[in-house]
Amino acid sequence: RLAYLFLLPLFLFSCAPKTYDIVIYGGTSAGVAAAVQAARMDKSVIIIEPGTTQQLGGLTSGGLGKTDIGNRDGIGGISREFYRALYDHYTDSASWKWQRREEYMERTHYPGPDEKEMWYFEPSAARKVFQSWIDKYRIPVVYGERIVRDGEGRTQRLANGRRVAPSGDVSKGVVKHEGRINEIVMESGTRYRGRCFIDATYEGDLLAGAGVSFTIGREGFDVYKESLNGVRTRQSIPGKGTPCWHHHQFMAEVDPYVTPGNPESGLLPMIGTEGPGEEGSSDHRIQAYCFRMCLTDCPENRIPFEKPAAYRELDYELLFRNFEAGFSRVPWINSPMPNRKTDINNQSGFSTDYIGANYAYPEASYGERKNIVRNHRTYQQGLMWTLANHPRVPDSLRNVVGQWGMAKDEFIEGNGWQEQLYIREARRMISDVVMTQHHCQGRLTAESSIGMGAYGMDSHHTQRYVDENGFVKNEGDVQVGLPAPYPISYHAITPREAECTNLLVPVCLSASHIAFGSIRMEPVFMILGQSAAMAACLAVDRDCSVQQVPYELLRKHLLDSGQILEHETKKLY
Repeated sequence: RLAYLFLLPLFLFSCAPKTYDIVIYGGTSAGVAAAVQAARMDKSVIIIEPGTTQQLGGLTSGGLGKTDIGNRDGIGGISREFYRALYDHYTDSASWKWQRREEYMERTHYPGPDEKEMWYFEPSAARKVFQSWIDKYRIPVVYGERIVRDGEGRTQRLANGRRVAPSGDVSKGVVKHEGRINEIVMESGTRYRGRCFIDATYEGDLLAGAGVSFTIGREGFDVYKESLNGVRTRQSIPGKGTPCWHHHQFMAEVDPYVTPGNPESGLLPMIGTEGPGEEGSSDHRIQAYCFRMCLTDCPENRIPFEKPAAYRELDYELLFRNFEAGFSRVPWINSPMPNRKTDINNQSGFSTDYIGANYAYPEASYGERKNIVRNHRTYQQGLMWTLANHPRVPDSLRNVVGQWGMAKDEFIEGNGWQEQLYIREARRMISDVVMTQHHCQGRLTAESSIGMGAYGMDSHHTQRYVDENGFVKNEGDVQVGLPAPYPISYHAITPREAECTNLLVPVCLSASHIAFGSIRMEPVFMILGQSAAMAACLAVDRDCSVQQVPYELLRKHLLDSGQILEHETKKLY
């Protein structure tokens, strides 16, 4: 009996969850980069990936093969290592099954003769690189574990429509004590303890569960005095010179009603009934999502487009009417990837973006999110079948699209379709530093740089509405280039110290809608993931909050690891 009593504490100790130095929630490209950095600093680390398909890398391995960069000089560290690993992959003749490397180079003139990075790539190649890192550093990865979420929809709707979450509302999935996260709780009941946590998800579920302030939607001009933010139709803010947006727009006179010319017949699907909102104002809307499809025109590897079971012809009536109004191109951006594959992106007034179908996604329950993802897939599958087969699509365009199909050797578990939806924007943390248009354009310089942003301020459309002439229009698109790469502040990935002291957020960081449109590129997420992990490791070593990590110490480690923190190009603003 005494022996049993003696063994009881050992039994209880063995049942206690392991405490990791770094717990990473989200296996995106940022999450993988963070885990690699933590492993290199000899810290115990684990990746918890909520998805079940055992795909690491988020969008980088989920179809987004055409890397959005802006200025490659700003990419360093593990992020650049990734693209160099892809270059090495494609120098191996065994990596070219469906196409000769020389043929691809002659067609695209890419990569350049002096480049040792491969910026365009197949999803399966990205998966291979990420998995090789996981194997090399023996990083444990758990799939299909989702954090417990409760108190859905805790954001407050402001008078102008913007949604903001108050701090301090901690969910049952996060165990905190005196401002620190001790452990996170999964729906399965499994608990993961850590000294420091990184939320590397596109949705920001961990930061929200930890009671950290965040926002959803677009800030109007009155919030941060940004001329490119908020509702934008055709009018400019007096004295601000905001240009007229015309990209990815319908032809001039496309009727929005089910029965043309008859408002009483109702609006066609996904057209708003309340109008676009006051010019320059805040609202709850977020830029549209889509799947970045990996297609092929190689007959031996091609799966023809199929008509989904839930197909509704009315969902594509605007597409037909746009063609009938004079639009004459295939409505996509078809970027060639190796092995006769593509990365397909949205282009023109009616394309792969399912505009207006994602407003609920950031705070939706897991079941509701699954439905939103399924609806996006059905919409996009129906779009591709329609473009390839429907008689109201011009013959010349049907012939072009009909040559393409899903790739048999990509996303095999989904018959060529991936699980990863392009979550262009969801929650965005509100911290002591908010990255804004002014930082992107060089009017303000962020202190405590942990990496560079370089892509233009890019927002896809957020809504469809009926204009004053009775025709359908898209609204929300912004495409404004930048004069130079700009620094991203460490304080934009750390919460306010009063809210949480051991959490870092490299993806849903503290940024306005329009600044996030520039920062939200996968190479930058890898940069910020690595920098977040380095700061987390230093916080563990010093037993201090992430906010109290000495920046000069962090800076030294970042530079030693190859991160690029400044750019010498003269600012134009």
